[in-house]
Amino acid sequence: MIIEIKVPVVGESINEVTLAKWLKKDGESVVRDEMLCEMESEKATFELNAEQSGKLKIIAQEKSVLKIGDVVASIDTESAGVESTSSPEKKSSTPKQVEEKKSEPEVEQKNISVEPTTSHQPPTTKPGTRREAMSSLRKTVSKHLVAAKNQTAMLTTFNEVDMSAIMEIRAQSKELFKEKYGVGLGFMSFFVKAVCKAIQEFPAVNASIDGDDIIYHDYCDISIAVSTPKGLVVPVIRDAEKLSMSGIEMKVAELANKGRENKLSMQEMSGGTFTISNGGVFGSLMSTPIINIPQVAILGMHKIQERPVVVNGEIVIRPMMYLALSYDHRMIDGKESVSFLVKVKEYLENPLQFMMSEI
Repeated sequence: MIIEIKVPVVGESINEVTLAKWLKKDGESVVRDEMLCEMESEKATFELNAEQSGKLKIIAQEKSVLKIGDVVASIDTESAGVESTSSPEKKSSTPKQVEEKKSEPEVEQKNISVEPTTSHQPPTTKPGTRREAMSSLRKTVSKHLVAAKNQTAMLTTFNEVDMSAIMEIRAQSKELFKEKYGVGLGFMSFFVKAVCKAIQEFPAVNASIDGDDIIYHDYCDISIAVSTPKGLVVPVIRDAEKLSMSGIEMKVAELANKGRENKLSMQEMSGGTFTISNGGVFGSLMSTPIINIPQVAILGMHKIQERPVVVNGEIVIRPMMYLALSYDHRMIDGKESVSFLVKVKEYLENPLQFMMSEI
């Protein structure tokens, strides 16, 4: 019996995937539930497993773009345990491939003797240049970012925060925190807490736009930008306003690990209401982050740098960080955006008010 292996439904808005890599060879025997190949959707990488045991016939090739429901391979269940080093179908396709290749020069010669061709041929490049197909994830990120620039009235407002209090708390409490909760005390939990508290006073920052409607959210599903080997992804910390500092740090660690291992699910990367991006881990001193639509605002964290500042009339050296809030001006007014960022700054410079119970 021949069983067809098809591209499964992987998400409501996903119409195509890329076959990243075959883990088995054509004609090889496979066992039920054994991994056959890796596929990339718009947001994540997933594996396709054998539905039954038998001999594998590969139909779709690596790097090919497939629609949902397309046949990737077939399994001959009557040939279970029998391996084959060659495939009749493979041999029969060879003459056709050769014939097609032979016909190419004739077409080119014809073009040379017609008027100038209108086909777009890649320019001649120097040795050492290579061309690679863009991954599904990178194509999706590209489309998403361009859409954000084209579909929103995006502006960015800046402020700076004195990180002295946070750095002092981390220096004094990180060992106790680690011993008590089994996770490190990073910067992200402070920022998530500060953002959630500020959102309570400025709920429009946590809204989204759907056509001509505004959708308000009574919860904070905070997306955090995570860099992975295959690109940038934004998993979501659900109901962050209800989590403790330790709960946030545990979730951040879990999502970051899954991102590095390409194990994030579609659900874990969908439905955020506000995004925090930390370019500071790569050394960025200042940037203008792009809104993660349909959200209406994103907060950019940056590198902590010691700078001279004036405190009570005196010049002192403090660890300072620039903050950037990009927002959709269709939804958020300038006064509201600036006030929200100032409130975030106030919470970050006085963090004890939301973590007294944990240290």
